[in-house]
Amino acid sequence: MSNEHLVIFDTTLRDGEQSPGASMTKEEKIRIAKQLEKMRVDVIEAGFAIASQGDFEAVHAVASEIKASTICSLARAVTADIERAAEAIKPAERSRIHTFIATSPIHMQYKLQMQPEQVLEQAVKAVTLARNFTDDVEFSLEDGSRSEHDFACRIIEAVINAGATTINIPDTVGYGEPGEYGAMFKRIITAVPNSDKAIFSTHCHNDLGLAVANSLAAVMNGVRQVECTINGLGERAGNASLEELVMAVKTRHDLYPVSTNIDTRHIVATSRIVSSTTGFPVQPNKAIVGANAFAHESGIHQDGVLKHRETYEIMRAEDVGWNTNKLVLGKHSGRAAVKARFEELGIHFDTPEALNEAFTRFKELADKKHEIFDEDLQTIVTTSTSSPFDSLYSFTAIDVHCLTGKKPHASVTLTVSGQAQTAEAEGGGPVDATFKAIEKIVESNTDLLLYSVNAITQGTDSQGEVTVRLERGGKVVNGVGADTDIVAASAKAYIQALNLIESGAQRAHPQFAGV
Repeated sequence: MSNEHLVIFDTTLRDGEQSPGASMTKEEKIRIAKQLEKMRVDVIEAGFAIASQGDFEAVHAVASEIKASTICSLARAVTADIERAAEAIKPAERSRIHTFIATSPIHMQYKLQMQPEQVLEQAVKAVTLARNFTDDVEFSLEDGSRSEHDFACRIIEAVINAGATTINIPDTVGYGEPGEYGAMFKRIITAVPNSDKAIFSTHCHNDLGLAVANSLAAVMNGVRQVECTINGLGERAGNASLEELVMAVKTRHDLYPVSTNIDTRHIVATSRIVSSTTGFPVQPNKAIVGANAFAHESGIHQDGVLKHRETYEIMRAEDVGWNTNKLVLGKHSGRAAVKARFEELGIHFDTPEALNEAFTRFKELADKKHEIFDEDLQTIVTTSTSSPFDSLYSFTAIDVHCLTGKKPHASVTLTVSGQAQTAEAEGGGPVDATFKAIEKIVESNTDLLLYSVNAITQGTDSQGEVTVRLERGGKVVNGVGADTDIVAASAKAYIQALNLIESGAQRAHPQFAGV
């Protein structure tokens, strides 16, 4: 069996960021991009440069920082989009422009309100323009899995002739089924006369829970690039999960005629960084990176694993980054040991001040809990107080009283534009009272869409990581806070979300082709 290279195209920073509330700052995107580079991801889609000034700056910053991976920006098949993408990726050592237009009858008729010939003409024009800026141009047929075969073949042949080097046929709405989706690629690759001049790619959404299965079916039918995200992050039900795709190919090398460059030992660490940054927790039974992915409770299973690991484990936990021999830090650990452990986790500090802040937070946490684990260190960074949105509101103090039979009461002090303000409120519980007290100060007029608590590590002294999702005027944001005190963590998460909602950052949605 041949062993061809499978290109891993990670779109966590672009499509993953389209999850409601998952917007990332420039600094967060750089941190995740460096981790993806460490994993040896081939292509990093860093964003949608035309969406906002913030998106442009983030793509430009990632392009400036990352050396080993190709940096890509998404662009509609529109001149302004492509020129903006080209400017954003200019600093990259290896760059790609990823342009797209819808090709299914329903999208062309109702969204684009264009005839097929107009769509074909615009696609060719977009690819031709993109080739003026880079030799690496990807073209996507949006809603490709519902596009008509003959038209798909015509447009693919035309854009390859115009210079497209990668052709992506996405299952944009998660409608595909592995058998038919794989067969679609085989038919198209066979029918398009110049198909050998481009790499074919798959980009699957998980609306029916088939994103990974569809992607693998495509690989078995000639696709040599998979587009995916860490933890399967993405809009609606998410995208194909990078960790599942990579480990399926690696574990079943007897079946899949491809291999990847991914250093799988960094998968778990990357998963945790993305989870903490976006506020989207990983479910315990999530394949590869879930807390229970390598846990065995059944006596029969435990007995089998103890006698011979392969009886119930098809891959080694260590191969994806689970490590049972972690260095545990504590209150007596010094700066050098803490810095070294941060660096082992792929976390580097650009300035001495940033390291000092992290070490101070480490010491504060060490005074509250006996042992500091890797997950705690990652949370220290991802919930850093030096957020660019902390200028308006910051958490100062909280005093909560709860007594059986009495209504919980909270007194909260915030710093608002440099001035301390205090408010009190009662609520159905301590967290409810806290949020109501905060609202007396800020009067945000937001709706609370989600409140979630997860323990970061084991033990009753574990930090609680709280995610708060707020919505106002169609803008949805996530705030994340961590503390050994769940109520304090909740207040921090709520305040971070308020700062994000007040930041004014707005993003255009890539699926809206305003052409």
